[in-house]
Amino acid sequence: MRSPYAHAWLPLARGALSVVGGRRLTILIYHRVHRETDALFPGIPDARRFDEEMAWLGKMLRVLPLSEAIEMHHERRLPPRAGAITFDDGYADNADVALPILKRHRLHATFFVASGFLDGGRMWNDTIIESVRRAPGTMLDFTDLGLGKLSIATPQQRRSSIDALIRDAKYLTQGQRDERVRAIAARACATLPTNLMMRSDQVRTMHRAGMEIGAHTVTHPILARLEWQEAQAEIAGGRMALESLLGAKVTLFAYPNGKPGVDYGAEHVKIVRDLGFSAALSTRAAPVDDASDRYELPRFTPWGTSCPRFAADLLRTHVGHRLHAKVRSAGRDAY
Repeated sequence: MRSPYAHAWLPLARGALSVVGGRRLTILIYHRVHRETDALFPGIPDARRFDEEMAWLGKMLRVLPLSEAIEMHHERRLPPRAGAITFDDGYADNADVALPILKRHRLHATFFVASGFLDGGRMWNDTIIESVRRAPGTMLDFTDLGLGKLSIATPQQRRSSIDALIRDAKYLTQGQRDERVRAIAARACATLPTNLMMRSDQVRTMHRAGMEIGAHTVTHPILARLEWQEAQAEIAGGRMALESLLGAKVTLFAYPNGKPGVDYGAEHVKIVRDLGFSAALSTRAAPVDDASDRYELPRFTPWGTSCPRFAADLLRTHVGHRLHAKVRSAGRDAY
């Protein structure tokens, strides 16, 4: 992240974003911030990189609390280069690592927490990740599960195996996925961690620190794979648990996985609206503009590992969105 050109890029990138971004809102998504670089997932920021990103981000964007930014956008009084920071899922490192850095840079973030994993729970994908990470030997044989033999002799092979297993299980029904994940964990013969997700007291600490807590269902399912009643219970139950924990209203929601039309549909948007949430977020990569539905607000994942690349990705998202909007407009004008 430390680039000798980072400071030279900053005014140029900031000026370019003011031009191409206009008064659109940039909402960023994070999930985890590791203390040290994870050899299997080097793209996830560690504490040093996140600290540098936040220092730079505070100069690049006008970072606002998400609820405030959404209302300002709705009332057409959003300042140029407005941005908001969000975290999904509720990992413990959000409180242990990210929160102190955010406070040091005086930045606000909103944390969307899947309530069912608090206090010792573990998400299904993390069970796969940690099973493969900690498995002894150089090979995992999942032939009887229809997954073949997976080599884990090197970190790269372990990561490839993790990606393949997650990809295979992601869109199974919840029952099928749970069964598959249990079988993978049993075959790996590894002791799995129980401290990956936040404890209840950490969520309360985040809230007392001025961070906003949003709902993210109970067990982070693919809503499109559930019956209507199950989806409604997941969405409502997650908020109810968090409101009971915090003694405060929870007004924002983020769809798990969040791809419109794939991970959730119009019926889930209606559930969220009918439950009285003030807004909801997807993972469609785009800035928020006048055409954005406040119950399907897009967000941008900052994958760049250096300030210039981060800025380039951000600008590319805005430029691509503007071009797409012009194409849509031209298409409407043609009829």
